[in-house]
Amino acid sequence: MALICELDEQWSFVGSKARQHWLWYAYNTKTGGVLAYTFGPRTDETCRELLALLTPFNIGMLTSDDWGSYGREVPKDKHLTGKIFTQRIERNNLTLRTRIKRLARKTIWVMLPTY
Repeated sequence: MALICELDEQWSFVGSKARQHWLWYAYNTKTGGVLAYTFGPRTDETCRELLALLTPFNIGMLTSDDWGSYGREVPKDKHLTGKIFTQRIERNNLTLRTRIKRLARKTIWVMLPTY
């Protein structure tokens, strides 16, 4: 059975915002699990690294946002772009940011008022 997979990159920093890092990962829309991930700059080379990690899987369709690297590196016949196709992975990005303080935002629980 062919998988449908969402691709996205998530920005963070180490120590100061001058030390930027990008997490690139592929999200299985059926199971909600991460299929592959890599760290690197926001370049075509890092996108190729992520796609190489996906070769063992039977990927039927890849969806992503309109970032240029995806358009250049993902095969056109297996690629859909647009915000409608990346809702699950974007929600996962928010969950990661709110639960892991190291990803630069306060947790949801800290931001809620206490009564």
